[in-house]
Amino acid sequence: MRNQTATTWSPLFKEAVSRDFENFHECLDQDKRIALHDVAGSKVHANMLARAGIITAQENAQIQTGLDQIAEEMRSGAFEWKRELEDVHTNVENRLTALIGDAGKKLHTARSRNDQVATDIRLYAREQLDLLAADLKTLVGAFVDLAEEHVDAIMPGFTHLQVAQPVTFGHHLMAYAEMFLRDLDRVGAARERLNVSPLGAAALAGTGYPIDPEYSADQLGFSQSFANSLDAVSDRDYVVDVCSAGAVIMGHLSRFSEEVILWCTPMFDFIEVGDQFCTGSSIMPQKRNPDLAELVRGKAARVIGNLAFSAALMKSQPLAFNKDQQESKPPLTDTLETVRAAVSVTAQMIPTITVKRDKMLSAAKQGYSTATDLADYLVRTGMPFRDAHHSVAAIVGMARDKALATLSGLSLTDMQAFAPSIREDVFDVLTVEGSVASRDHRGGTAPRRVREAVSTVRRAIA
Repeated sequence: MRNQTATTWSPLFKEAVSRDFENFHECLDQDKRIALHDVAGSKVHANMLARAGIITAQENAQIQTGLDQIAEEMRSGAFEWKRELEDVHTNVENRLTALIGDAGKKLHTARSRNDQVATDIRLYAREQLDLLAADLKTLVGAFVDLAEEHVDAIMPGFTHLQVAQPVTFGHHLMAYAEMFLRDLDRVGAARERLNVSPLGAAALAGTGYPIDPEYSADQLGFSQSFANSLDAVSDRDYVVDVCSAGAVIMGHLSRFSEEVILWCTPMFDFIEVGDQFCTGSSIMPQKRNPDLAELVRGKAARVIGNLAFSAALMKSQPLAFNKDQQESKPPLTDTLETVRAAVSVTAQMIPTITVKRDKMLSAAKQGYSTATDLADYLVRTGMPFRDAHHSVAAIVGMARDKALATLSGLSLTDMQAFAPSIREDVFDVLTVEGSVASRDHRGGTAPRRVREAVSTVRRAIA
């Protein structure tokens, strides 16, 4: 029939597989990502079978030679993928048998595609997480470099996107460095939890052959072998872990991207991003859009969706393996590839940022950003903080009524009407430079403390 393939699964099946079904459940596009890991796992499995006396040394040698040739074909692009064979495992076994004959048919002894694919995905995810960790260190380094260059550049700090208190641009950037350092920990934790070998669990119950799962785990670089065969083949917690870490990373990147977008607008005009990370308009000649930041912000939504998808996928699956689990690959691979690309390209963008220090400084003087400093001044004269807060609110109200841009525009007499303890030295407190310098404690925005933070983070990513 037109919608059927020419083959069946085995003599058990009387009807050929529907071609539409074959297309629906084929997963080669995903499996190509794990192909070399499948070969690596198969090489270790064959060595384990030979060590256990399940296959002969000669058969193992043939298998190793054949698998090496397959790996080379995959690297060169010469490997012929056959869609009708459904997945990477069957494609590899089919090619191996074509190369070495009956010895290739023995490779799958004491193994199921269930533990095989679980092993392959863990190997792929572990490799990608290691690369992502390196990417994150590069990103943190980019933030640190720019922060060190601008430890004393004063800008407004915001809460509710309203001017709050003056901070330094270096301090602001180091906040992102801290976020991505936590992300490094998340990546490491996800890697640690997935670094358990399922190989040897077979379909679900283990195998009757005298296998050595610990040997396989050690050879593949896993920290340990599985403790329960049912859990080994059906666990996809690590997919959710990776997607969770990816979602948080993209959330942090999206926060920074949003600020880049704001800072590039004429209303802020704090920075300019290099041409290589911007685009123009097809109709408006003046436009210079920070499209990279917008794309990162948009892709964050997709990665967050991958987390929701991967968590929901597993919620109703009985033990052990179910075909649903094939659907855990796309959110995993998309998350890892999207996050790595976003981290890498953001790290490349950061050094191209031109900082408009004068514009930042001017903005920091708006919105009565030193009002808290005035309240602290009154506390040092002996006034309770809540009373000081109330008095300064009245002083700010007067400045607004007079349409003054800063509190320092008020006279001493004006301020003393609400707080008699104010003296001439108050004007030293009302500068943004003095405000920033006064936050001279660990974690504060004073330039000296930002330099300390830069040194600390450099050591952390070394």
